Amino acid sequence: MALPLTTDQPDRAVAPSERTIARNFLLARMGSFLAFFPLGIWTANHLWNQLAAFSGARTWEESVTAHANPATAALTFTVVMVPLVWHVGWGLFRLGKTRSSTVRNVSNLRYWLQRASAIGLLAFLGAHLWLAWIEPRFVVGRPEPFSDIAREMHHHTPTLIVYVLGILAIAYHLANGVWSFATMGWGIAVSKSAQAWFERLALLVFFVLLAIGWASIYALYRAGA
Repeated sequence: MALPLTTDQPDRAVAPSERTIARNFLLARMGSFLAFFPLGIWTANHLWNQLAAFSGARTWEESVTAHANPATAALTFTVVMVPLVWHVGWGLFRLGKTRSSTVRNVSNLRYWLQRASAIGLLAFLGAHLWLAWIEPRFVVGRPEPFSDIAREMHHHTPTLIVYVLGILAIAYHLANGVWSFATMGWGIAVSKSAQAWFERLALLVFFVLLAIGWASIYALYRAGA
């Protein structure tokens, strides 16, 4: 079963102008590129760094929350937040301009699952950015300590559930993005065989990211006991 969605098509009830076509083409290319480079790469690396929780508090804090200097923190903010804001805006624009097929099939179901996961992921990222970055750094005045997130994971069930579902949404969104980037985004995979190959790659990406993310949650949960 393919991960990607094939029914994400614009409403063609009104023929677009050449200027509109060019604008939409540019927005689609920019949105696809920034979602993959650097945002997708950074997110995958961020999930990988979370595995440092198995090695204890000091290793996790050095891998996840520490910055060598303010310039490094500013660079990370630029690399992550600017593409994220663009991607969210682009996604909301597409959400309002696209429609699903009226045919009830698996592809149409994926269309709605993708939209639901995107909305859920947006809510998760908002909460995560506030609790793990904005509040501790700009309100409390320090990076988030390992003990805080580990305690929340173990003793606050809603936090655990939100992170489990959030990782699921991230894994699906990135895996689907791999296929979309190579096919609908940049036309790298045009033939049916190439698209089938990227579908298998997307499934592999999904399960690898899911395993890494959930393993990290388990490590934090265990540390908070």
